[in-house]
Parts: sequence; C-alpha cells; structure tokens
Amino acid sequence: MLTMKFGGTSVGDVPRLQEVVAIVKQFLDKQPVIVASAMSGVTNILLDTSQRALERKTGEVNNAITALRDKHLHIANTLIQDYQRRAALIKEQQESIDELTNLYHGVSLLRELSPRSLDAIASFGEILSCRQIAAILQESGIDAQFIDSRTIIRTDDNFGEASIDFIYSNAAINNALAPLVQKGIVPVVTGFIASTEDGITTTIGRSGSDYTGSIVGAAVNSEEIWIWTDVDGVMTADPRFVKGAKVLSEISYREAAEMSYFGAKVIHPKTMVPAIEKKIPIRIKNTFNPTHPGTLISAKPKSVASAAKTVTSIDNLAIISIEGNGMIGVPGVSGRIFSALARAQVNVMMISQASSEHNVCFIVPQKDCHTGAKTLREEFSVDIAKKIIDDVLVKEPVSIVAVVGEGMIGSKGIAGKTFDAVAKADVNVIAIAQGSSELNISFVVEQPDAKKTVQAVHDAFYKN
Repeated sequence: MLTMKFGGTSVGDVPRLQEVVAIVKQFLDKQPVIVASAMSGVTNILLDTSQRALERKTGEVNNAITALRDKHLHIANTLIQDYQRRAALIKEQQESIDELTNLYHGVSLLRELSPRSLDAIASFGEILSCRQIAAILQESGIDAQFIDSRTIIRTDDNFGEASIDFIYSNAAINNALAPLVQKGIVPVVTGFIASTEDGITTTIGRSGSDYTGSIVGAAVNSEEIWIWTDVDGVMTADPRFVKGAKVLSEISYREAAEMSYFGAKVIHPKTMVPAIEKKIPIRIKNTFNPTHPGTLISAKPKSVASAAKTVTSIDNLAIISIEGNGMIGVPGVSGRIFSALARAQVNVMMISQASSEHNVCFIVPQKDCHTGAKTLREEFSVDIAKKIIDDVLVKEPVSIVAVVGEGMIGSKGIAGKTFDAVAKADVNVIAIAQGSSELNISFVVEQPDAKKTVQAVHDAFYKN
C-alpha cells in the first residue's frame, strides 16, 4: 500500500489535476491511498473572507463566495464529461458553498469569529477539493471514493491546532480504508481537518495535510508515504539564493527535522512523528516533474559524499544579550532569564553562553525582541541597579545560519571548514551554538550578510 499526499499547488488547476490522475494511474498496482489539500490559495481566501464577514463587508464576502464557486465549477465542467457524474458533483459542491455562506452570515450577524468558527470555515477547502478529485478519478476509469477525514480522525477541541487521539483514529482509519483498498477502490481523504468526539470540526495546524498523510499512511501501514509538492525534493540550500544547490537523494528523519526548524523547504517535524513510530519512509516528490525520484526520508539513509547535508538560514531575528561581571558564579541567572521570557511568550530559538558566564545571549524573533528586552530589564531591575548586571542589549536584524548533517557526527574539521568559508566571505560571526549531537552547527550573522554566508558555506562543502 502507498499513501500519496497532494499539496495545494499539485491540485491547483486543470493541468495539475490531470497530472494527479496520471500519477495515480501509474501507481494503481501499489494500492494507493490519496490525501489532498485544498486548491492553491483557497484556504487563504476562506480565512480572509471570514474577516470580511466579521466586518460586515457583505459585497466582498459575496464576491469571494462567487469566485470560490466558479473556481470549482470550472474544474467540474472541464474535467467531468459524464453528465450524471458532473451533475452530482456540482450539486455536492453547491451544497457545501451554501453551508459556507450560512457560516459567513452567522459570523456577520453575531459579529463573532471564534477559533471554532474559523476551523469550520477552513474545512471547506479540503472538502471541495477532495470531492472533485474523487469524481475526476472516477471519470478517468479509476474506482475512487471520497472520504471525509472528520469521520475517521478524532482530536481534542484545541481549535486551530488540535491534537490527535491516535488510539481511536488509527483503528478508525484502518477500518474505513483497508477494506476499500482491498476491493481496488482508491480512497481520497481530506487533509488538514478532523473532528472532536462530539463531531465538531477541527483543524490540525501548520502543514496539516502533510500531517494527515503521515497519520493515514502510518495507520494503514503503507510501504512509503509520498508527499507530492512543487519541488524536486529537499535541497542542499535554497535554490532561489544559492547557486549550485542540489537535490538530496536521501536524508534522515533527524536531519529533516533540523532542516525544517532552520527554514528549509521540507516537511514539518510534527508530520514525521506517525511515520517514525512505524518506521515508514517519507518521500518528497514533484508533481511538475513526476519522473524525478525525489528525496527519501528514513531512519537510516545511505551515506552521501558530503558530511554536511544542507546549509540554510532564518531571517528577521534579533539577538538579546545580558552581561555583567556580577553574573559570574551566581546560580539561577539562566533560569530567571528563560522563565521571564516564557511568561512574556517570547520564543527562544538559540542560546549561546561563554564559559566565563560573563555573557548570555539568545536569539528571538525580531518582532518580539523589544518585549523580551523590556521583560528582562524588569526581571533584573534590582541587579542592574546594583551593577551585578550591566544591561540588556538588543541587536537587530540578524540571521541564524545552520549547517546540518548526520555525517558531521564524529567528523573532524567540519567547524573549521565552515568558519574558514565565513571568514573568506568577510562576514563577522556574532554568536555560535552546537549541540552535543554534532548534527548541527548554528551561528548568527547580521541579516544583510546571511545570503552570501550561506553561499560561501555551501560552496565549501559542495563546489567541485
């Protein structure tokens, strides 16, 4: 069995949907299960229109609803030739549009837009998309069936990013899908959405459709889980900014998680959890270039020539530093720092501390840096007055550059090679951090220097 998840760009228009049909036909012998996203841009339209409804901008709401209806009607009229099948699909789509219209009317009437309402509104993108995919597959002679994931995936009521009840969901998914697959039917499952025990619609957060693909693939014990997107796979660097970036043939789950955290275009770490537990490989493939083998993510990938797999960066960050001779040898300073930041809901992305304990610095999102600095000045106001701490300083904007690869573990000279390249690029390093796993070397540079730094380090490992 093979689980294939198709993203928004992969199902975003007539040519892409025709490519989906061709891909599914090619792999029918592998007993595919399909998970799909909303058409590209639809979820954003749904959520933006909910805000227009809250503001009682009736004309804009009506225009958006009409555009959504016409977008999906065009697909039905273009790709479904059988009259009865087309009529049935249009009827189902119109019923969904009518229900969505009523939800917008309720938001406007009550002037209330709760997380629960947003989840209900967001769900229509996947429902409209997957209904039409199932009908298009049927039109092409493939026995397919639409599956509303709200009937098989149960969550709590943390609307916007609900947590999965895996004990219930795994059994429900397998019980619903396995008999269909055994009969030669291709299930087409809505990504991103689920429901509570009481049947209330929820969504499962960032990269939700990828997550659904992993949940479904693990529940039915797929041979592999394929994530179809608009790139050939995971790259050694962002090709938009780095000349010579290459597609990686294989990476590990751990490498994928690190790459994702540091901004690489790869699946979210949460997505991999169900697959990791079942040791099911995940493959990233490109619907625009379906013959490309893509990138295989697994527990133990084959070794590659370069110890460092990828070089990536995160922009729009700030560095906050606390320093003072009075901090040396004083227990509890770090605890106070991070407790204060947690209370202020400031996310710490990287930490660096000199062994002398004279200085502690940490990286936070730039938008939160002044809140973080103000919170720390309040926390340490007495210590600052007593000159135990000199001050809380902020430097912005900065970027984190990360070098990631399991081949770095135990390899000598990786740090030297990295920072030699940075020095030759005439870039100043502000702070450095490396975990004991040696999987990742991270360092901070001024944001204007980030792109040339990534290029220089990438060249050091990959340029022939």
